[in-house]
Amino acid sequence: MTVFERLGLYLSYPFVCYALLVGVLIALCSSLFGTTLVLKRLSFMGDGLSHVAFGAMAVAMVLGVSAPMWIVLPITAVCAVLLLGVGKRSPTRGDATVAMLSVGALALGYLLLHFFPSASGNLAADVCGSLFGSTSILTLSKGEVWLSVALCATVVLVFLWLYNRLFALTFDETFARASGLAADRYHLVIALVVAVMIVLAMNLVGSLLISALVVFPTLSAMRLADTFRRVTVLSVILSTLSTAVGILASLLLSTPTGATVVAVDVLVYLVCLVAGKCLRRAS
Repeated sequence: MTVFERLGLYLSYPFVCYALLVGVLIALCSSLFGTTLVLKRLSFMGDGLSHVAFGAMAVAMVLGVSAPMWIVLPITAVCAVLLLGVGKRSPTRGDATVAMLSVGALALGYLLLHFFPSASGNLAADVCGSLFGSTSILTLSKGEVWLSVALCATVVLVFLWLYNRLFALTFDETFARASGLAADRYHLVIALVVAVMIVLAMNLVGSLLISALVVFPTLSAMRLADTFRRVTVLSVILSTLSTAVGILASLLLSTPTGATVVAVDVLVYLVCLVAGKCLRRAS
């Protein structure tokens, strides 16, 4: 059987189509806000919240919740708000607060699964799947697919609504504040959107690899584009294509989906890095 015949066979299964649809939508959402997060040096916040999401996932497993997203999303959103709001007024600030939150949530989640082994049929497999994605994207139910589509549509609408404000906050926040822009309010909205992105991306790449969906497409686009709009559009294209290729490659090679998607992102970044240098030399 040729590669194309195998791909055609795989695409005939509904769960593969669900995985591709949700994966592409997740990549779209992550790359839309990736430019702002990278330029504002907030990508570390996504990494910290991804560990919080892992702890929340462990809580959902211990409680036996059939749809863990309904628990993971509120907990991650609350932590995102606390991280930006309370964190600014606490004695411990910046990266130290993120480190405390992420490491604490990661350890708590693993301890919960260890003390309640009945909540997990296979502790090592479940932890590995939650951290690195495994094949959880291929086991989505119709309800989870529709919820993912609704959340992704919300993220896209929020981005379109905030586009001009995001541009102002990204490049000159001081001037934006002086012009009367409620920067703190929009930072809060960004935090909530990041929380939604984290929860969605856990099914694709796991909690440890989520930052890759935000960072790599944006950095790749920055090697080829020179404006905010061009970087955003190009990062969306690169991210969605890389995710689709990564999911299909993981099926063909029988490799973990999350790690394969990130590996494709890394490869695309290296290609864009070389291409960018060649274009600058040619010009």
